[in-house]
Amino acid sequence: MSTEDPGFRGDDDRTLDLSDEFVVLPEQTSDDTDRGWGEAVGRNDDWLLAERPPHWD
Repeated sequence: MSTEDPGFRGDDDRTLDLSDEFVVLPEQTSDDTDRGWGEAVGRNDDWLLAERPPHWD
C-alpha cells in the first residue's frame, strides 16, 4: 500500500487508549508471592503492625 493513497492511515494517525484502566503489566507477578517462593500462604500483618518501630509513628 502506498503512503500517497488518500485512504492510508499511518501509525501517527492511530489513537491510543492511555486511561488509568489500561494495564500493561500486573503490579505483582505470581512468582513474587509467598506461593511463588514455595512458602505457606499466610498473613502476618497483625504481627508486623505490633512490631512496628516507635520512630515510625
